[in-house]
Amino acid sequence: MSPEEMRTCARRVVELLVEREETLRDGPPWDGEFQQGLAEQFHKAPPEEGRNAAEVIEQAAREILPFAARLDHPRFFGFVPVSPTWPSVLADFMSAAWTVNQCTWLTASGPSQIELTVIDWIRQWLGCPDGAGGLFVSGASDAAVHALVAAREAAGAPAGPTVYMSDQTHSSIARAALTVGVRPEHVRSLPSDSEYRLDLALLARRVAADRAAGLAPIAVCANAGTASTGTVDPLAELADYCAAEGIWLHVDAAYGGFAAVTEIGRRKLAGIGRADSISIDAHKWFFQPYEAGCLLVKDVQTLERPFTLRHDVIQDTIWGSNHPNVADRGVQLSRAARSLKLWMSVQTFGMAAFRRSILRGFELARHAEEQVRSNPMLELLHPASLSIVCFRVNPGGLDEDALETLNKNVLAKVFWDGHSFISSTTLRRTFALRLCIVNRATTSTDVSETLDQVVRFGRDWVQDYERGKVRASEASASSP
Repeated sequence: MSPEEMRTCARRVVELLVEREETLRDGPPWDGEFQQGLAEQFHKAPPEEGRNAAEVIEQAAREILPFAARLDHPRFFGFVPVSPTWPSVLADFMSAAWTVNQCTWLTASGPSQIELTVIDWIRQWLGCPDGAGGLFVSGASDAAVHALVAAREAAGAPAGPTVYMSDQTHSSIARAALTVGVRPEHVRSLPSDSEYRLDLALLARRVAADRAAGLAPIAVCANAGTASTGTVDPLAELADYCAAEGIWLHVDAAYGGFAAVTEIGRRKLAGIGRADSISIDAHKWFFQPYEAGCLLVKDVQTLERPFTLRHDVIQDTIWGSNHPNVADRGVQLSRAARSLKLWMSVQTFGMAAFRRSILRGFELARHAEEQVRSNPMLELLHPASLSIVCFRVNPGGLDEDALETLNKNVLAKVFWDGHSFISSTTLRRTFALRLCIVNRATTSTDVSETLDQVVRFGRDWVQDYERGKVRASEASASSP
């Protein structure tokens, strides 16, 4: 392309993105299309001759990208949403266009230094000791694999390794354990306590029993904000236990970790800095685009020992002494400059803005909890923890099967109505509706209107249900 063509295309993309930002709130938080229709439109052989670039951009913007969850929508409360800052989006654009391959210091010294700097920021926010470090990865799933490799090797790669977690732990942790060679029957998912936390007494008994059976406990995986409820495990107590037992402590802080930049978050996450490894996702509660996961380890050597390998083809990249190569800390060689987006965001807005936005998540979750408690149609199933609230519609007088049917129906109604997007979880075999509030643009009105909508759909279902019961009763009474 000529420089003018490049500028024209870039300007149009920026116009489309800003237009999307300006109108996002006015549209639904989700749109989708059936696979058959999309396949008929797009599953074709690639063109032999190219098309006009402007036409391709318009088609992508109008016919492809809109058919997805709008996870940055202010009323998207499902799963763990994302609301990236504009500087972070531009950082990804710039990194891609600069064709950065941040595998070694020689290929990307500037971006490598930024990653070291941002990693150290996160180290300080979490209270990790001097000397802790790590790397940016795609996300917490990837980070968990790296952490458990480090844990396995730190334990001497024993036969019969076992890994421990609660039944509230994200499935990616169990998947990581399987990936690094732990047998499925040795991945211990322990029943959580009454507050959905990892039960320390139960953990100690299970570890003792496994050791007596000749197995080798290599890691305990704790939660700093579970995906279901936002619950934080007793991190300080787990750190004491793991230190005494010589077991690696990994903390999954993918969702909740960045709460630590606030005073309330530091209190809730007390003890996290003592972990041997921590996974944390800036694309969750730190307002970055995806692929902004981070792994921190107490001792960087625990990553570099298993992952540092010398290859003939890249031997020339060892440039000077004491220049760290990020590729020596993980599986990936060719890699983007993932930390640049976080650095550019913080430089642009400052930490005070990030703290305010994270505190807003705490405040709105408490607001949601208060509204649930005050409405007789709603039942609080778990109070606000970090920025997640779990509840259900419960008008009274219905058995558990009917309540589950009612709440699944409400979830579907909310989904198809398009005003808001919420998701569900299961707590002690109880189907629960769930709000996760991490969007920097969400308001108290967004939260209140969503809960009002849930109540309205709940009342509609109950009325239909009661009418159905009456008709069934009348039919039974009049039958011979």
